[in-house]
Amino acid sequence: MANAEIIAIGSELLTPQRIDTNSLTITEQLNAIGVEVHRKQVIGDDRARLTEAIREALNRVDIVILSGGLGPTEDDVTRDAAAAALGRSLVHSLEQEAILQARFDRLRRKMAENNRRQTYLVEGAEAVPNGNGTAPGQFIQAGEKILILLPGPPRELKPMVINEIIPRLKPLLPKEVIKVRSFRITGMGESDLDALIAPIYSRYENPSTTVLAGVGDLWVHLRARCRTGAEADALLGEVGDPIAALLGDRVYTTDAEEPLEQVVGNLLRKHKATVATAESCTGGLIATRLTEYPGSSDFFLASFVTYSDAQKAKLLGVKGELLAQCGAVSESVAAAMAEGARSRSGATYALSTTGFSGPDGGTEQNPVGTVYIGLASEDSTKVIRLHFGSDRYRHRLLSTQFALDMLRRKLL
Repeated sequence: MANAEIIAIGSELLTPQRIDTNSLTITEQLNAIGVEVHRKQVIGDDRARLTEAIREALNRVDIVILSGGLGPTEDDVTRDAAAAALGRSLVHSLEQEAILQARFDRLRRKMAENNRRQTYLVEGAEAVPNGNGTAPGQFIQAGEKILILLPGPPRELKPMVINEIIPRLKPLLPKEVIKVRSFRITGMGESDLDALIAPIYSRYENPSTTVLAGVGDLWVHLRARCRTGAEADALLGEVGDPIAALLGDRVYTTDAEEPLEQVVGNLLRKHKATVATAESCTGGLIATRLTEYPGSSDFFLASFVTYSDAQKAKLLGVKGELLAQCGAVSESVAAAMAEGARSRSGATYALSTTGFSGPDGGTEQNPVGTVYIGLASEDSTKVIRLHFGSDRYRHRLLSTQFALDMLRRKLL
């Protein structure tokens, strides 16, 4: 079973302004041919550190892929470090110089002298064509190990990985496949989730199981590594089907990239239903999430952001005596807000939120962190009361998550 490491090169990747996204592309493509990525790391533009990192990686895994540091400037040290790590020299390629010169000629630009740095290959390397840039990649076999050098710009790297690197790797590797089955869950905590499903997945090393947590959102990933896709599917079913049965409708999608708002939008479209929102404490965040994707006009009609009592009364028709008697943060007002949004917009459903997101506010009955979420439909109005603590960001996001899940369950 082949394993790999990815090293992203560039001092800018060690700052808050830039992040490494190339490793995601590389990992996805490697997994598709059965290669497991064991480690990713970022190294600045330091020749000695990078040389050491390459040597260590080649001692650990079968395939090492470097991204970045192939430009024409002095701080582009990847070629030098790769040669040093392998104990080889850099060799000037007349062929690569001709290719590079032809590129500049087509652009009617003069090639700067320092661009010739990009025409040097590690001794024994195969040049990998780069259709979108000036730096060729390099594919190097060192005994049973493989070292691959790729440019850093994603628009250059991605097509090179798909069209050049994977076809070179496939004939050299044992036939394997990695398949993933995912569940996205909301409405329960991470510890409760793990307590429920661990008795199933802990019996298996293959597939491996990962549980990830976001704010109000949980992911379960099962990764099976087998000789064939059919074997992987069978193994994922053996572990995944009992997990799915235990989780029931708490699973809102099996697509790891599909967020809750997209699931809700698809359900609304499927049922030819529409929705409006009446938001106080969430300040329009539910509406923002529901309209994040193209085509939301199919189901989203209106948003009322009514922070003040006066606007709750004016825009949603919430009665002044109700606000005075119960307070804006109450079950009655949440219900009236949802009903008002539904009647004024003509939507099939309406969601409402009213609460204390903090850090200030709250009452003895409804302390900071309290939220009431309302859902009005043709046949009924339902309100739930929840408490999420005094972290304002977390409170607002969890409120939108529970509101969307409330609508999802109604649509189901």
